[in-house]
Amino acid sequence: MLRKAMKLFALALVALPGFAFAAEGSAGQSVLNMTRGVTPVSHEVYEIHMYMFWICVVIGIGVFGYMLWALVFHRKSVGHKSAQFHEHLGAEIAWTVVPFVLLIFMAIPATKTLKNVYDFSEAEMDVKVTGYQWKWQYEYLGEGVDFMSELATPIDQIYNVDDKGETYLQEVTQPLVLPAETKVRFLVTSKDVIHSWWVPAFAVKRDAIPGYTVETWAYINEPGTYRGECAELCGQAHAFMPIVVEVLPKKEFAQWLEEKKVEAQALAALSERTFSMDELMERGKATYDRSCAACHGIDGQGLAGVFPPMVGVADQVSLTDHIDILLNGSPGTSMQSFASQLSEVDIAAVITYERNAFGNNTGDLVQPIDVFNFANGQ
Repeated sequence: MLRKAMKLFALALVALPGFAFAAEGSAGQSVLNMTRGVTPVSHEVYEIHMYMFWICVVIGIGVFGYMLWALVFHRKSVGHKSAQFHEHLGAEIAWTVVPFVLLIFMAIPATKTLKNVYDFSEAEMDVKVTGYQWKWQYEYLGEGVDFMSELATPIDQIYNVDDKGETYLQEVTQPLVLPAETKVRFLVTSKDVIHSWWVPAFAVKRDAIPGYTVETWAYINEPGTYRGECAELCGQAHAFMPIVVEVLPKKEFAQWLEEKKVEAQALAALSERTFSMDELMERGKATYDRSCAACHGIDGQGLAGVFPPMVGVADQVSLTDHIDILLNGSPGTSMQSFASQLSEVDIAAVITYERNAFGNNTGDLVQPIDVFNFANGQ
């Protein structure tokens, strides 16, 4: 038994440095240690982590080394007897003073970093992040640009019909795009339940709480694609709520932002168009699969007692009520308002699709102007 204990202790001494520096490989990733990330705050957090890790390593070696020494050289088999003593003044002072001093040395760098984490001043741009079940909405404040970011992993992969890709459950319809080397302030909130916006590479994690807006920030050094997820259990499809952030050089970001503004204007103009049934059905299916299937099912069967089926919806809900539910939600149920999540074109398309798919075949057709008129009481 003694030999086994000595071997385990020696193995631990050899392995610890490898564990500590496991994240320093060429890929920059490891399950054995946290990574440095790509923001100044993430670097500080990493340094504090390693600083405290080595303090713990030294303490561990001292404590367990002394225990092993005592086991080996003061065992009963070589004639030693256990000493009887208590209330030793030196020991009392040591185990009070030493931890106090260690805590001081730990608290100083931790407090400095914590102050930086909550320093939201002098931000160069603001992005509002709103959590929904189960998607994120991003709004570039003052720019007139906002969009929903939803899971883009194909349904067939989720249901094991197709092979899963490398970024399974980490793909979105529209990533959050940010400029590099820019201090970005995030205003995080929620429209339904508590979510948590978490991007490990930024050392950013903030709860999104209904009725509250909390702040955080990031200054991203390196362009690239960074992934995160909702880190708060928020309901049935919590696992289907990824975060993807694409960081571009400043010039490329400015060009992207201008393109998004043009796209927003084009979408507003599209609302004045009259669409054919085929056009609405095609767009409606894409919208349904993206925004509705998580609750009502890809086959429209819903979930008994929670999410009503789309099969036979035309027999249960009038066309006017259907528009009202999409725009205003359904109080007392899990059905939320989609007025701020979907455009008038997409709302018209998905209602048309729901009333003419899943065996409904009503022939009902909703145009974007119908949704606009209803929303404005006309």
